[in-house]
Amino acid sequence: MTAGARVTALPGSQFPLGATITGGGTNFAVASGVADGIVLCLFDETGTETRIPLQDSDAGTWHAFVPGVGAGQAYGYRATGPYDPARGVRCNPAKLLLDPYARAILGTISFGPEVLGYAGGDPDVPSALDSAAHVPRSLVVDDTYSWSDDARPRYRYADTIIYEAHVRGFTMRHPGVPPELRGTYAGLGHEAAIGHLLDLGVTAVELLPVHESVPESFLVQRGLTNYWGYNTIGYFAPHQLYSAQVRAGRPGGQVAEFKTMVDALHSAGLEVLLDVVFNHTAEADQHGPTLCHRGLDNPAYYRLDPGDPRGYFDTTGCGNSLNVGDPLTLQLIMDSLRYWLTEMRVDGFRFDLAPTLARQDGEFEKRSAFLDMVSQDPVVSRAKLIAEPWDVGQADSYDIGGFPAAWREWNGRYRDIMRDFWRSHPVGIGEFASRFCGSADLYGGGGRRPTASVNLVTVHDGFTLRDLVSYDDKHNEANGESNRDGTSDNRSWNCGAEGPTDDAAVLVLRARQSRAILATLLLSFGIPMVLGGDEIGRTQQGNNNAYCQDNEIAWLDWSEPDAELL
Repeated sequence: MTAGARVTALPGSQFPLGATITGGGTNFAVASGVADGIVLCLFDETGTETRIPLQDSDAGTWHAFVPGVGAGQAYGYRATGPYDPARGVRCNPAKLLLDPYARAILGTISFGPEVLGYAGGDPDVPSALDSAAHVPRSLVVDDTYSWSDDARPRYRYADTIIYEAHVRGFTMRHPGVPPELRGTYAGLGHEAAIGHLLDLGVTAVELLPVHESVPESFLVQRGLTNYWGYNTIGYFAPHQLYSAQVRAGRPGGQVAEFKTMVDALHSAGLEVLLDVVFNHTAEADQHGPTLCHRGLDNPAYYRLDPGDPRGYFDTTGCGNSLNVGDPLTLQLIMDSLRYWLTEMRVDGFRFDLAPTLARQDGEFEKRSAFLDMVSQDPVVSRAKLIAEPWDVGQADSYDIGGFPAAWREWNGRYRDIMRDFWRSHPVGIGEFASRFCGSADLYGGGGRRPTASVNLVTVHDGFTLRDLVSYDDKHNEANGESNRDGTSDNRSWNCGAEGPTDDAAVLVLRARQSRAILATLLLSFGIPMVLGGDEIGRTQQGNNNAYCQDNEIAWLDWSEPDAELL
């Protein structure tokens, strides 16, 4: 769109939500049950904004068809209506909002008072500062793609071996991946990266969050970022930072690049699982930025404090919790899952803090609307579904063994017992045997097989395998919180020296411990999950909470792999 272009909008359709190219233009549809008006904002290459009030609304969905608009068009929304935090409503037309259904996102957030919905220090007064120059924009995307093959690898759970990897960190230092592709979807789909995975014999790659995310403001102030990506703002959009196409100046290219990566992994016989964060968003608590959901329909998307709707009911430790008891939020989650399974062709999901998704009325409930919808959905129910079966701060936050029979679960009990056993703590041979043989005490009921247990000893959150046998204590000083962050319950043993050492006896013991732990993991009944880099002896220098370290601390170091362990 060029500056000064005259734009004509037609009524359009309320289905589907998002921006859909069709019939010589694009249909825009966005849901809000509290706004009294929605304005579509189109941006040209110079940043000039054209505003189009959406005149048609059906059942809370605002829509318009704009002829001539196609792929690459940058856009956002402004919501007019009540700003009344005491009732939980936060419409503010000064804030440019992302489309919750955006297939791609351009740009990132620039923190300052402009991105806040309120003025000064008073959350009850709406801000008049325009946020458009400080927030990312949605992009219209052409979803067409020519897949090389319709077939997908489909492994039984009993044959599944999961490898947990970070798209960026896996290839940032890989010498076999071309420099321009390192840290990207294209890099992970490169033959050098895939060759390593095939040599290991794993069957599935579980990717840390690839949904579009933004860092928290306090990390930016420290010169850090949210490297892991557990701060989602776009549930349909592949994260732009991981795209070689975007890096080369082609915004929106992350969508096709992601598909090409999946295509390459599938062609090599590898499944692709996504770690998804449907428990909270990047908008944080009531003092956080207004980027998307908060400005469109705050009470529909978030669980509000029933005693004071200004605040949020938080079971995530991140400031907010998605309101899975609301039909709009449930639709968003289910539509996102189906999109990634059908359009992006991934094979399953690991759900971060999964009990939060089953708390529509406060308590964890196996018969919650979300779990029921998943079980009935003809697409989602057939995917691999893995729960992280705990969340934060509730009496029933540790729900291991409590998910429906079709789900698999990260087995935290397995992790703790195996760590204790191999550091010679008295766990008892019976307890060791229960975990080794599939944790029937946790999963034996309801017809669940040992494959209900996803066995893990190390994952992204915590020590790597090398650090587990090299450190007694965490060393998170680089995170800027005086080593207060991260768990102190590591159940680790340094084998006689803290951190790096030249003591030959200590090194031999550490090597033996590493082999014993890996052998136990791979031979146990259940689904083994290996942390990416453990096979080459990766260290994070004792950092057990490297979520904010987008650097050599967290990236895999391929220059000096532990060749004997590998």
